[in-house]
Amino acid sequence: MPFVAAFLVYNYRRRHLANDKNIEEFLQAHNNFLPIRYSYSNIKKITRNFKHKLGEGGYGSVYKGMLRSGNEVAIKILKQSKAHGQDFISEVATIGRIHHVNVVQLIGFCFEGSKQALVYDLMSNGSLDKHIFTNEGDKFLDYRKIYEIALGVARGIEYLHRGCDMQILHFDIKPHNILLDEKFTPKVSDFGLARLYPTDHSIVSLTAARGTLGYMAPELFYKNIGGVSYKADVYSFGMLLMEMAGRRKNINANAERSSQIYFPLWVYHQVNEGESVEMEEVAGDERKVIKKMIIVALWCIQLNPDHRPPMNKVLEMLEGDIDDLQMPPKPLIYPPDEPVNNDKAKMELETFSTSSGAHIISASFPFGDSDDV
Repeated sequence: MPFVAAFLVYNYRRRHLANDKNIEEFLQAHNNFLPIRYSYSNIKKITRNFKHKLGEGGYGSVYKGMLRSGNEVAIKILKQSKAHGQDFISEVATIGRIHHVNVVQLIGFCFEGSKQALVYDLMSNGSLDKHIFTNEGDKFLDYRKIYEIALGVARGIEYLHRGCDMQILHFDIKPHNILLDEKFTPKVSDFGLARLYPTDHSIVSLTAARGTLGYMAPELFYKNIGGVSYKADVYSFGMLLMEMAGRRKNINANAERSSQIYFPLWVYHQVNEGESVEMEEVAGDERKVIKKMIIVALWCIQLNPDHRPPMNKVLEMLEGDIDDLQMPPKPLIYPPDEPVNNDKAKMELETFSTSSGAHIISASFPFGDSDDV
């Protein structure tokens, strides 16, 4: 028994030392672009011994802190990594080389064995989901501000795809990962699932699907749809944009009518038939903004990746005149030759709320791959 115990302890220590060595080698090799490296004792001082927790998730916890300069920061304390520190490496490697107004800025990091932390500027207005999914009586952002935030997010993603020496695929675009500063400038955040690829790689290889259900592109599940590329981020942005326009989740299993359970399908009929979307009262100009966001979102969530516009085209559509936009094909959950009764549709749509997204039958597609990265 003592020999068995010693063997197990040896294997455990060797495995974690290998993980530590893997991260240390990476940090040393890329020291030319990395932000400030803090000790764990520095992190404890900055957070006043982790006094003020801002949030918690599967990745770990986020705490509020203050640097000696007086700048407030958010510090993400990561849980022990399960994949040789891959999430930590991904986030530091990716965001450490990014400088864009619509991408969160990494100030520093900490790596001391199992103690890993990332230091960011504090975004005083929190994440976008708190401003578009609010309780009754809470104050909404007006649609002009929502539209400006959508433009900022699109610019941030477009920069990741085309503005760096490496193509950066985020793979987790969603309201929770869009942070807002004191002026409500949006910042794309959380690069733990991101991957870097040469800019000439139109199709990338993944060993497993990654992202958040409801925002994940269908090609991450169904290989026969097409290869995985930056168009996966376009799909996620489309789902985000639809939620911003509707100020509601795309899936609502408690909707009064079964036709409203999947919001993109319901809103398509409203817009295509010239009816107003049933939201709170808004002015005429704001209605045009809402309609434009919805049409662009519907293009972004096309089933086939080749039929989605690249982010530079998405920006052109959002910034352009709504009269120049072509209405996209009708989104369908079921193939047109498969009969479905309403009760079955509602039941399966409720189940659908835990899946990746809608199946969309395509018709006419002005967005080929000629402008692809």
